[in-house]
Amino acid sequence: MIGLLQRVARAEVRVDDAPVAAIDAGLLVLVGVEQGDTPAGGVRLIERLLAYRVFADASERMNRSLIDTGGGLLLVPQFTLVADTRKGTRPGFSAAAPPATAAQRFDQLVDEARRRHPRVEAGVFGADMQVSLCNDGPVTFWLSVPPDSK
Repeated sequence: MIGLLQRVARAEVRVDDAPVAAIDAGLLVLVGVEQGDTPAGGVRLIERLLAYRVFADASERMNRSLIDTGGGLLLVPQFTLVADTRKGTRPGFSAAAPPATAAQRFDQLVDEARRRHPRVEAGVFGADMQVSLCNDGPVTFWLSVPPDSK
């Protein structure tokens, strides 16, 4: 499972020009689900996202996590993160989990996040979403939990 996290001042997801999710300061995480990803991998990704130290402390060093700051977490499904771009000019998606499986894993990820953190919002799996954000820093990191990890 892949999480592309961005520290944001604010972020919003709209579907059909209507807002469906929004946060103020926190993390926007684009989520890609790979073949073989398990619920345990989703738990591990949430643990890492909530504890990842990307927020400044009093010395302006990235030493504080989302748990420390109490910021929002906005999870957005994005299958294109799983694309194979190693050759040619068109991405391949053979490594992506089938849509039904990916939807289930994404829902499990959101449920786990909501069990562990009070401020969680989510995009809509399979929808044509418009995502807007104000990246704070900019700060962007790629986190990956391999499908075979436990």
